[in-house]
Amino acid sequence: MRPLQDWLTEYSTSHQNPVNKRIHWLCVPLITASIIGLLWTLSPILTLLLLILAMAFYARLSSRLFLLMSLFSVLIVAVVWSLSMMVDSPLLQAGLYFGLFVIGWIGQFYGHAVEGKKPSFFKDLQFLLIGPAWCAEYMMNKLGMRL
Repeated sequence: MRPLQDWLTEYSTSHQNPVNKRIHWLCVPLITASIIGLLWTLSPILTLLLLILAMAFYARLSSRLFLLMSLFSVLIVAVVWSLSMMVDSPLLQAGLYFGLFVIGWIGQFYGHAVEGKKPSFFKDLQFLLIGPAWCAEYMMNKLGMRL
């Protein structure tokens, strides 16, 4: 498996424009959360299994990344679970998550239009998991920490 820094460096090559970066820092977590929410409305067990697989991917790259992404996932699952307790219509829940998913991807593609480069996941689908790691690295750097 490639080292984390190689993934982040390659991902960064198509995320140099400041506007695209800001859009990604907002839209990548939004998309990630909406996917968790959508999956939860289908099957909480499936959602947890897929999150375990994603966390295994992150753990192989970095223990700090694993911890940060696990914390983020637990937070999102708690919010999704709470929402599922308040809104007893799975269709309404799915509609909300799908709307957030669409808004996030519109933002992403707009950011890449500004950047003038295709999204990284067109090259390798694993970049769909690296996007959140890239956002996590930014947050860690702001806190004076490294992944």
